Amino acid sequence: MKLLFSGMKRGGIPLIPFLLISLWFRFQELTALSHNVFFYGVIVFFLGTASIVYEVRQWSFKKQILIHYWIMLVTVYPTLLLSGFYPRDSFRDLVNVFFVFNMAGVILFFTTYLVFRWRNRNHHA
Repeated sequence: MKLLFSGMKRGGIPLIPFLLISLWFRFQELTALSHNVFFYGVIVFFLGTASIVYEVRQWSFKKQILIHYWIMLVTVYPTLLLSGFYPRDSFRDLVNVFFVFNMAGVILFFTTYLVFRWRNRNHHA
């Protein structure tokens, strides 16, 4: 339960400013911008909340990565489809969004991995 609360905090804290900014844009009648910021916030919420899988020490790193990927697949991918950021008029459009989703995931994973590896090497030196 503590881990779940930690995840909600990790996702909820960054979500709040996104929601406030989205509401501000809505009051300014900047509907499209409000819509985009809202969906960015939802994605940030899912990313933050799902990061708790890396706190489960009993799981191997490979298992943590796979579980995180599946969580992102059932949360972020549908959010991208619902957001209107990408066309979804055909099956090909859905596959293109899936490709972008996976490419962004790979880039973010390796960037984060390299940063933490560099940080840990310099921290222990």
